[in-house]
Amino acid sequence: MNRSTTETVENALLRKPGGEDVLEKYKSENSLKHRTRRQLVNILASHMTEMHGRIPSRKQKEKYALGIITLFPSLKDPFSPKGYVNQDFLLLFGAETASTMLEKWDTAFKHKVIEEAKHLTQSTELCRLLKAAEKLAENDDTIGQKRIKISPSDAVDKMVHFHKSCCSIDEHLRGREGKQSYILAVGQTQNRIDTFYIVEDKQPIPCQATSSLGAFDELFKSHYVFNLSYESLVQLYTFVYTTVYNIDVTTTDESPRIHEFQEKLN
Repeated sequence: MNRSTTETVENALLRKPGGEDVLEKYKSENSLKHRTRRQLVNILASHMTEMHGRIPSRKQKEKYALGIITLFPSLKDPFSPKGYVNQDFLLLFGAETASTMLEKWDTAFKHKVIEEAKHLTQSTELCRLLKAAEKLAENDDTIGQKRIKISPSDAVDKMVHFHKSCCSIDEHLRGREGKQSYILAVGQTQNRIDTFYIVEDKQPIPCQATSSLGAFDELFKSHYVFNLSYESLVQLYTFVYTTVYNIDVTTTDESPRIHEFQEKLN
């Protein structure tokens, strides 16, 4: 399978203008700069459309994505330049889907989610999250669509962790248990975050985003790009990929709670 996908990607690059340049640059540098990486994605997206029509199947998209990381193995390196997760997701689902969270969250979802969260059983943790959401548009992504069995603080802890910039990140990673990927926000205080990382299997992957919403967008996309499981946050992620990103809407088994929440948002 890997050989077939590699040949598909390599043949596409050899036949398309600019494709040989991509191969040569990778051969000489063992990496691709942002501009060349985007050129690679554009060439393969064009080839995929020509071969499989305007709306290729998810399986066909995954074949091209697998071909990329097989032909260009260093692009899987978590310490490679930022933006690779976004571009792989772009290849899988297209520009419109890839930009949905950042373009529509504030205008189409944020305020409705906050209002719905106000009707949940109130707790100190939930009130704190609501105040943060209303004041700074922070933590919106962690409100209102979690399982009853997990508290707001537990859910947030599974999704995002703050780390003071003066302390060792390696020490934090060694002491962190569990395989659930999460956002590591590094800064002087929680109100002054300098850098966001996606941590997967104790490996910090620098985020291209500089906001919490953008970091969550990359966290969500990393689950698709790296084929990760959601563990205890399954309902939240199911809500996000069917309701926000409109991915696998007709094939996903959604819970009654998610259906109810979707109706309230419409």
